[in-house]
Amino acid sequence: MATLYVRNLPDDLYAKLQELATSQHRSINAQVITLLEQALKTETQQIEDQKQENVLKVLEGSRQRRRVNPSDFGLPDSTQLIREDRDR
Repeated sequence: MATLYVRNLPDDLYAKLQELATSQHRSINAQVITLLEQALKTETQQIEDQKQENVLKVLEGSRQRRRVNPSDFGLPDSTQLIREDRDR
């Protein structure tokens, strides 16, 4: 297992951490690990939610795009061209 050292931890933060650990019947080390696990789980979920929102925005944007009709630009209809090619 890896070891993590935290330098310059403010005294009031350490005191709060100690209180929380005592109330949860954990050591400070166990409490820090628990808090880190919870924070990472929350952060990971938020990232996944953001990715899903981005995908939904892209899909919605593509649905809202105007469909281009080739005849609006003087281009022949591709269906007609395919039929002509097959008839040769």
